[in-house]
Amino acid sequence: MAGNRFGLGDTVLSVAALVTGMVSLQCGATFAKSLFPAAGAAGTSALRVGFSALILIVVWRPWRRSLPAREAGWIALYGTALGLMNLLFYLALARLPLGPAVAIEFVGPLAVALIASRRRSDFMWIGVAVAGLTLLLPIATTEGLDPIGILLDLGAALAWALYILFGQRAGRMDGGQAVSLGMLTAAVVVAPFGVAEAGPALLAPGILVSGLAVALMSSALPYSLEMVALRRLDRKSFGVLMSVEPAVAACAGLLLLGERISAVQWLAIGLVITASVGITVGSRRAGPVPLEA
Repeated sequence: MAGNRFGLGDTVLSVAALVTGMVSLQCGATFAKSLFPAAGAAGTSALRVGFSALILIVVWRPWRRSLPAREAGWIALYGTALGLMNLLFYLALARLPLGPAVAIEFVGPLAVALIASRRRSDFMWIGVAVAGLTLLLPIATTEGLDPIGILLDLGAALAWALYILFGQRAGRMDGGQAVSLGMLTAAVVVAPFGVAEAGPALLAPGILVSGLAVALMSSALPYSLEMVALRRLDRKSFGVLMSVEPAVAACAGLLLLGERISAVQWLAIGLVITASVGITVGSRRAGPVPLEA
C-alpha cells in the first residue's frame, strides 16, 4: 500500500498535487469556454486535443516501438472515445454551467465502477447518483438546464465510460505509446468538426496561443500532477479526492465565469459526489489508478 511506503509529507504533497491538478483542469475549462465565441466549442476542442497530441508525441516518441495491428485497433477505439468525450463535453459546456456539466459527465466513470461492482450495497449509490442526475434535469425544477446540453453531456459521459474500458485494454501495451497515439487519434476525430465550425479562425495567432494554453492547463499540467499523486496514493484515496471535482468545477465557474447555480443544482452536485465517494470507498481494489489521458 502507498501509505506504508510514504510518510505524511509525501501524502500531503500528493494531495496538494492532485488538488492543484483539478484546479488547473477546471480553470482550463473556464478559459476554454471564454474562447467559444471566437473559435466555437468544436474548434476549441480541436485545439485542446491537437496541441495535447503534439505535446504527448514529443514526450513519448511513440515511433520508437513497432505497433502490431491488434494493438492499433484498441488504440484506435481508445482514441476515438477520447476525442468524442472531449468534443461532446465542450459542446455541452457551451449550453451548461461548468459545475453541473462536470457532474453529469461523472455519470460515465461512476457507471463503469458500479457495473464492475459485486456488492449489494452499491445499489444504494446508484440511487443516490440517479437522484442527483434527476435534480439536474429540466423536469425537476423550473431552473432546469438546457435539454440539448444535457443530452450532449450524457453522450460525453458514455464516451468517458468507453474511454475507460478501451483505455484499460490499450494500457496493457506500452503506456506512453498508447496515450500519445490515442490522443493523436482523438485529434484526427475532432479536427473535422473544429474546422467545419471555426474555419480559418483556428489559425489566427491569438487563437492558437489560447488553444495551447488550454491544452497545457487542461491536459499537460493536471495529468502530470496526477501522475505525481498516483505514485503515493492508493486507489481509494485517489478516487475519493477526485470525486470532489464537480464541486471544484462549480466553484471555478462561479468565480471565473460568474455562473451562479441554484441550491437544487448544488444539492444535485453533492449527491453525485456522495455516490462517487461511496462506490470508491466500497471498492475492494486498492491498487494504482490508471492515468487519464
